[in-house]
Amino acid sequence: MTRKKKKTKKVKVSKEFNKYFYYEESVQSPKTDVKFFSKTYESIRGKKPLVLREDFCGTHLICCEWVKQSDKHIAHGVDLDPEPIEYGVQNHEVKLKQNQLDRLYIHTMSVMDKNLPSADIAVAPNFSYFLFKERSDLKEYFTNAHKALNPNGIFIVDCFGGIHCMEPNEEEIVGKDYSYFWDQDSFNPVTNEAMFYIHFKRKGEKKREKVFTYDWRMWGIAELKDIFKEAGFSKVTVYWELDDKKGEGSGIFKPTTKGDDADAWIAYLVAEK
Repeated sequence: MTRKKKKTKKVKVSKEFNKYFYYEESVQSPKTDVKFFSKTYESIRGKKPLVLREDFCGTHLICCEWVKQSDKHIAHGVDLDPEPIEYGVQNHEVKLKQNQLDRLYIHTMSVMDKNLPSADIAVAPNFSYFLFKERSDLKEYFTNAHKALNPNGIFIVDCFGGIHCMEPNEEEIVGKDYSYFWDQDSFNPVTNEAMFYIHFKRKGEKKREKVFTYDWRMWGIAELKDIFKEAGFSKVTVYWELDDKKGEGSGIFKPTTKGDDADAWIAYLVAEK
């Protein structure tokens, strides 16, 4: 179950393999994300959001894209791991103007810390919060996120599921210079725990196995909505991904109270303070 299927394109391949470069090329679309976050907030609150917090920000590519919008946009990135943060410093921050850098703040800290930066929008993209396997831990995180939001703030997470996501399978997305593999290795229906891997293979090279490993719990939409409300959020709206003409994910999400019984689906949950 890939986060996003990007159109096949030729990428600039360096001699040295860097897993963060290929991760971003394969599963991230920061411009699309920023546009969705902004338009969603504006449709709910009637004004543009200015302050974003990206939890589990990694290389903080979304944060870097956020501050490009205007001289009033501010971004906070939160992550415990200094390695992807440093990649973002060396490969993304260097492309920003000084006035954009001045509005970018990266915090090497846990999302469970009680002094999270406040924001109009907090986001936890790419299913990152699935690392919480216990309901009590997830509720604590959601409660912490709720407290840190500005008045009228919203919190956005993505979610995926479907029968196809609960059985071993490996999906290959072939590009001109490399292939990206999303490997759903195992699923335990008793605990909803699942193991996923990302592999890469560059043209003319051996397949690089388990470049990224994800030991997750698959959280369902209904239980997520319940936990959001217990954490203090007043309203939760599901944004379901629409199909394209071929019956595949279009990358367009619309609010709904009923999803289709697809083999695999992706949705956003938007929780209002």
